[in-house]
Amino acid sequence: MSDDTPAARPFGFWQAWALVVGSAIGSGVFMMPALLAPYGLLGLGGWLISGIGIMLVALNFARMSARLPKLGGPYAYARGGLGDFAGFLIAWGFWISQWTAISAVAVAAVGYMAFFLPVLKEPLPALAAGLACIWALAFLNLRSLDGVGKFQLVTTVLKVLPLALIVVAGGMAAGDATLPEMNPSGGNPISVLATSAMLTMWALVGMEAVTVPAEAIQNPEKTIARALVVGVITLLVIYFASSAAVMLLIPGDVLAASTAPFADAATLLIGPVGASVVAIGAIIATVGVINSFLLVSGQVLVAPAREGLIPAWFGKLSRHGTPARVILISATLASLLMAMNYTKGLVAAFEFMILLSTLTTLIPYVFTAVAEMWFIKRDIQKGDRSTRVKRNLLLAVLAFLATLFIIVGSGAETVFWGFMLLIVGMPIYVLAREDRTEGAARATD
Repeated sequence: MSDDTPAARPFGFWQAWALVVGSAIGSGVFMMPALLAPYGLLGLGGWLISGIGIMLVALNFARMSARLPKLGGPYAYARGGLGDFAGFLIAWGFWISQWTAISAVAVAAVGYMAFFLPVLKEPLPALAAGLACIWALAFLNLRSLDGVGKFQLVTTVLKVLPLALIVVAGGMAAGDATLPEMNPSGGNPISVLATSAMLTMWALVGMEAVTVPAEAIQNPEKTIARALVVGVITLLVIYFASSAAVMLLIPGDVLAASTAPFADAATLLIGPVGASVVAIGAIIATVGVINSFLLVSGQVLVAPAREGLIPAWFGKLSRHGTPARVILISATLASLLMAMNYTKGLVAAFEFMILLSTLTTLIPYVFTAVAEMWFIKRDIQKGDRSTRVKRNLLLAVLAFLATLFIIVGSGAETVFWGFMLLIVGMPIYVLAREDRTEGAARATD
């Protein structure tokens, strides 16, 4: 796709920005003030630490997107710097992380829908609603990249509005608020900051989605980098300000026990309708995330299919220019996984699959940082020893360390099963590699 016109590349800056922000803001953010409440003001400090860490990662992706503005994002970076096998592992793991996340987010979406339709608390109606949500968005992704981009932009703006409302209204009511304690947990301040940073870091994961559909983005070598930086700043401002507003409005002990902190805050500010506003915002947030994950799940396998790392069948585009086959497979697998959640005896398997995929969300961060180190090493070997190159090397190392911090916080079980999931994909890589070898041999006969 060499054409750089809006028709050929329907994602401009704002659609790219919406992918960054919309992929990160899901249902989890609506619980964040309650999770941070036991840590008081130090809990808010966690946003500053995680913000620095995720900005290092975002800048790493921004530099790599400028260096290699190719379809597949982390896959292209890993393959370009570390070889075919590394590229395959990233594509395989990243794809699995997307469709498993779709099922988890769909379950959360139905949970918020049940606020308005109590019948959705029953397994069969809940499953039907979740499947309807997944397949409606799958149909949109099958039909039009342009439609996907516009829908993502609209849902991102709409999901930000309830959070902004809390910030503004909370600021106006701050005169009557009481500052939270500095460290109500009584724990070691450094340990508390580290724990808070770990919790908040997870709310920022997902911003890398914008790097995957590079062929759909206008002027990707510049637009992706700008969208990443502006998007992450947007996320940090929204998250910090909204968490602070809720913590000012609701006493810490009450907030720590809340199951719906934003709804509780909105109810205090504007009455019973406040909970409805937040529930609608959460539904929109989850729907936007599903749309983003379906887009990325389709796009991430196209490049390795083109380049022979997986069967070419996966890379075939429909007449609408979308990877229809992979989107259908992703939606089907997400649907089956969601059905497991509502089937007695299979809930544990659903939770296990979600755990299994957690690490595969983070592995691209590690490989992207290491790939940039490789490219910088090559630049130095070619004689470029400028201050810019040395600075970028330092930033890449810091991004690598920030990612290790997130991975360590995910737990030993997550790390173990995440690597097992990557290993399972190795036979597919071997078979695809053999197909390429046999094809090359036949071509030379």
